Amino acid sequence: MYRILTRKSLNPSVTMIEVEAPRIAMKARAGQFVILRADARGERIPLTIAGCDRARGAVTVIFQIVGGATLSLDRKQAGEEIADFVGPLGNPTDVAGVKKAIVVGGGVGCAIALPVARRLKELGADVRSVIGFRSRDFVILEEEFRAVSDTLDITTDDGSYGERGNVCAPLKRLLDGETFDAVYLVGPLVMMKYAALTAKPYGVKTVASMNPIMIDGTGMCGCCRIRVGGETKFACVDGPDFDAQLVDFDEAIMRSRTYLAFEAEARERHCNLYKKEVRG
Repeated sequence: MYRILTRKSLNPSVTMIEVEAPRIAMKARAGQFVILRADARGERIPLTIAGCDRARGAVTVIFQIVGGATLSLDRKQAGEEIADFVGPLGNPTDVAGVKKAIVVGGGVGCAIALPVARRLKELGADVRSVIGFRSRDFVILEEEFRAVSDTLDITTDDGSYGERGNVCAPLKRLLDGETFDAVYLVGPLVMMKYAALTAKPYGVKTVASMNPIMIDGTGMCGCCRIRVGGETKFACVDGPDFDAQLVDFDEAIMRSRTYLAFEAEARERHCNLYKKEVRG
């Protein structure tokens, strides 16, 4: 069993928890993930590691309530325990030799982008962050990004906060004005597709964090398979990071539609239930 050390609501559907897991905290690197279960009868939930406090043996994960499993996890309070917490899994994000980078996060994907930006800053890199959300109500981790970024651009689809629009406009402005070693993309597939297309004419190394549906996290189930450069890859063991210019985003988007209708319905249903029962 793994004890929840702290719990914080980031917005009505996104929660951050710290879990006591000293061995994982010692080994985890930016870009890796864990698989957890809230209880012995719960589903396996893959979550990218948002941060580690090695001194306290704490691992931070951030999740969005999209169904029964994440709702059960969200109901856990500080001091309570979860059944399983396995990791670190996947390969760390490659930041070797990068002196100047753009980190682009979208929605809850910012939880994955943040440790990449933090690691780059720890290594002395010039970090420019661009994060996008649906509206002001969904903005998360703004202060955390400001702490590890030389500049920060925030966009919202409806213009209720920051710049109106998506992440592509500020990304293009940055690429027009300066030269960068790498661009790191984390967020919805459509966002990453068009951000990759925006970066392509500049010839800059562009990395996409591919986090599709996962079950076992060891490459056996095949749920996370994607096409990269015409080859089949498994995000859990071959990634989750890949060359964004080689990823077949159209196929990934088409496969993801299998889950979209269920996810949207489940998110609304459980978010409303969550606000009513848990937050009053």
